[in-house]
Amino acid sequence: MAGVAAVVPCKDEADRIGATVAAVSALDVVTRVVVVDDGSSDGTTAAAEAAGADVVRHPVNRGKAAALRTGVARVRELEAAAGEAPAALLFVDGDLQETASALGVLTDAVLDGSADMTIATLPAQITAGGGRGLVVGLARRGIEHLTGFRAVQPLSGMRCLSPGAYEAASPLARGWGVETALTVDVLRAGLRVLEVPCELQHRVSGRDWRGQLHRAGQYRDVWLALVRRGWRPWQRG
Repeated sequence: MAGVAAVVPCKDEADRIGATVAAVSALDVVTRVVVVDDGSSDGTTAAAEAAGADVVRHPVNRGKAAALRTGVARVRELEAAAGEAPAALLFVDGDLQETASALGVLTDAVLDGSADMTIATLPAQITAGGGRGLVVGLARRGIEHLTGFRAVQPLSGMRCLSPGAYEAASPLARGWGVETALTVDVLRAGLRVLEVPCELQHRVSGRDWRGQLHRAGQYRDVWLALVRRGWRPWQRG
């Protein structure tokens, strides 16, 4: 594999995306950073470009999975134009800021061939979130039922994938079900998944109505991803 290409899906992260891009770009193994501005209404695109990222913008919000697909397509387009072999992919949330410099630990096992996909497990966050663990529990139970793998943090968006792992998980599940489906699909393809502790901090959703709507959307998308992969939680036995 020819290094690592970072894909950063984000929306309305003008205050954070510059620091995130700078931290990821400074990783020795990262060869390029592609930011997908998924319908922002602020200066996210300008801030990402100023930090040195290649930016693709969605005119309207299309959701995380669509942003990841757009980012990977852009990476492969740039590689083809440069005559490069496909790189491993590093998925990065746009709100990590300086802590994104810790993501290098995710790339080691993929680049040395000991894992096909690594998933960051995060420490306790400085700012507590407003959820009660319902979406996490749903994702964890579904992944374990379908694959036997018990994920510590099944919704973690920070992942490194070999080219083969990405192909095994394509087409990506819709919306917020993408991480859960990635884990199921990569494991079902007989590939190796490894969770790696990573010192990251990000903005968490609160307890207000926006946070509640976000978690409801997550639950819906995770449910759909699991059911479409054969989980039938309403059935006994």
